[in-house]
Amino acid sequence: MDMEKTGKFIAECRKDLGLTQAALAEKIGITDRAVSKWETGRSLPDASIMLELCDILGISVNELLTGEKIANENYKELAEKNLNEIVKIEKEKNTKLEKAEAFIIWSGVAVSLFMIVCGFLIASDNSIVSIALMYFGGAVMLVDVFYAAVLEHDSGYYECQNCKYRYVPPTKAVIFAIHVGSDRILRCPKCSKKDWHKKVLTK
Repeated sequence: MDMEKTGKFIAECRKDLGLTQAALAEKIGITDRAVSKWETGRSLPDASIMLELCDILGISVNELLTGEKIANENYKELAEKNLNEIVKIEKEKNTKLEKAEAFIIWSGVAVSLFMIVCGFLIASDNSIVSIALMYFGGAVMLVDVFYAAVLEHDSGYYECQNCKYRYVPPTKAVIFAIHVGSDRILRCPKCSKKDWHKKVLTK
């Protein structure tokens, strides 16, 4: 996939419609900086807004990813190629988010435990500093867990083990759900069954 070619194609389609970068961004609900990044080939539109973008520009997702209008005889071949490319990009992005989540968890736990242990060690010498360190260590742990849960929410989907439906639950549901690792007890929006839902990177 040629991101620069795709970017130039987005710019051409936008200009053909007489839209500025700001006007296109407003229609989708993003910043004009994001549109600028697409058009200069520095990034691709997120999969969640591709359909809306294509609808506005009057093109197909395959044409967007190919960076040109597609003749009917080439459509199926390019569709499969682009679909595989989207899955690959999404998996890479979600893998990076998972690594960031792991880093935040372990570094946060290390900092929190260090503060709490220091608080215990100096308890007999300075009780105020000791209590402050322990409270601060606990606060760091809570913030760390919150942000790790948000990153987990953003890195892929959850799969219902009953109907195999893959979906993105609300952030609040992920944060407060009972979990073991990244698997959580959630209610499936399709079959409504509440059970362990497995974390997956792609849909």
